[in-house]
Amino acid sequence: MQTTTLNTTQVGDMTLAFRELGSGRPVLLLHGWPTSSFLWRNVMPSIARSNRVLALDLPGFGGSDKPAGVRYDFAFFEQAIDGFLEALGIDEVAVAAHDLGGPVAAHWALRRQERVTRLALLNTLVYPEFSEAVAAFVKAASTPGLREQLTSPAGLEAAMRLGLADEAKLTPEVIDGVCEPFDSDESRRALADAGIGLAPEGFAEIAAGLASFKAPVRLVYGAQDQILPDIAQTMARVKRDVPQAVVTELPECGHFLQEEEPDEVGELLARFFAES
Repeated sequence: MQTTTLNTTQVGDMTLAFRELGSGRPVLLLHGWPTSSFLWRNVMPSIARSNRVLALDLPGFGGSDKPAGVRYDFAFFEQAIDGFLEALGIDEVAVAAHDLGGPVAAHWALRRQERVTRLALLNTLVYPEFSEAVAAFVKAASTPGLREQLTSPAGLEAAMRLGLADEAKLTPEVIDGVCEPFDSDESRRALADAGIGLAPEGFAEIAAGLASFKAPVRLVYGAQDQILPDIAQTMARVKRDVPQAVVTELPECGHFLQEEEPDEVGELLARFFAES
């Protein structure tokens, strides 16, 4: 299997890290919390057979800068994405996004529909009606004491364990890949902040705008998701709002489906993004 390594580019005063494979029409992969482009490492080779695949570490995550004292809101992430694509000379792009990356991608895409050729969403949240699980996460990430527990190595390992239907997939490599970027109090505080900066108004804008999205949409989700336990209802609602969406449920997967079934996820996305 092809391997991916981290590259960097400068966007304003921030350094952003990313992985790249393949050539052809570009596909942007966005991760969620608490992961990074590392989550996509085993999915990328399949997509890269026909496309140029770019997995970005959003600011606050992975190898990218983790600024303190900023609001990790929709505008902040979207400026980073715009700057990243500009730095790499990319105008039109297809996008796949997971977890926190889902609302970031959907909000960004709805405002730039002329630039987005295709959109795939995997185990994510896009609507302003948050589940009790999401509300509990927001409370923990914003409460001193709980916040430090949540973002500690033990807390990150627990989050990954919760997100896998098959805990055997939580290898030392995975634990190290998730925890390594957060080796200081400052980086862990940025991680907490990056998980709770998206305002409900942005989710409401997504909900109101989805019906206007005309590009092809692919929905892929692990059904055994304990982090977003309402994922089946979310995907069904997206399908109602976006009739052209095609849905695939992976019944044996949890939240981090890229770790549990990277080959299957990769093939599903590869076929979707290879279509003209």
